[in-house]
Amino acid sequence: MDETLGTALRRWRDRLSPVDIGRSARPGRRAAGLRREELAELAGLSVDYVVRLEQGRARNPSAQVVASLARALRLEPEERDHAYRLAGLLPPHDGTISTRVPAGVQRMLARLGDLPAGVFSADWTLLSWTPAWAALLGDPGGRTHTERNLVRAAFASGPRGLAAWPVRQDGDILHSALVADLRAALVTYPHDRGLVELVEELRSTRADFARLWDEGAVGLHASVRKTVVHPRVGDVVCDCDVLTVPGCDVRLLVYTVAAGSLDAEKLEFLRVTNGVGADGSPPPGPRPFPVPWRPDRPDRSGGTAAACRGGARRTPVEPIP
Repeated sequence: MDETLGTALRRWRDRLSPVDIGRSARPGRRAAGLRREELAELAGLSVDYVVRLEQGRARNPSAQVVASLARALRLEPEERDHAYRLAGLLPPHDGTISTRVPAGVQRMLARLGDLPAGVFSADWTLLSWTPAWAALLGDPGGRTHTERNLVRAAFASGPRGLAAWPVRQDGDILHSALVADLRAALVTYPHDRGLVELVEELRSTRADFARLWDEGAVGLHASVRKTVVHPRVGDVVCDCDVLTVPGCDVRLLVYTVAAGSLDAEKLEFLRVTNGVGADGSPPPGPRPFPVPWRPDRPDRSGGTAAACRGGARRTPVEPIP
């Protein structure tokens, strides 16, 4: 019998274990591989849609959906291309930016679950993130592909789409480094339509980007001090560092705080509560925390950083479509 996308998805799902996605294997678990619910969560899709794909009732998935499934299933390049063909799509060809996150990077990201960390493609579009990233900066799952681009967010004059609330930073060294990154990416991927359109858009709509581009700005990424104005705990001061992966275009953006500091207490509180209230609702829109933050003071969710410390369970890295 000819293979279908549904049969291939089931086979790839069965070979992954919960440990591969950062979860512990519970005693008595019947499923040898990932459950459909787990795959749907990782890929940012509904469970019903995953079921329909596997049963062959959803016959025309978009390239974006296939890319998300390929990342969630840790497919090798050849397997990813096979998935595209089974979906009736052309695989990404050389000369375009890859959205694949290598398996080693995904495992490393799972181990960094306690830190706000995200994986970005060569054009600085967010591909995967840790739960701590979502707790500190807001869940990117509901944002569009355009809003997930760090360069657009960095040069935006209004609210930044990549973070759900304001983020301030010291200096503008990041701007020069991001422009230099896009220039290098355009040399490597001159035929990537999305990258070309991104550069054209920013040159025509952002005067500061156009100036740096026309001046041939170059810059290296250095540790940057950022302040996240979180609506639940107030200002969280972090050091932001960019890590590169040899032989791969993806980059890791990692936020850290000084051990034992007030910012560490705030970040720990957000991490163990997932940045939401006791009813599961996200924080309200950006506004200052109403009282001076103390780690032993209950917030509106009813918990404290001191009480929650050490009580978090490890949750999986979440790829985005």
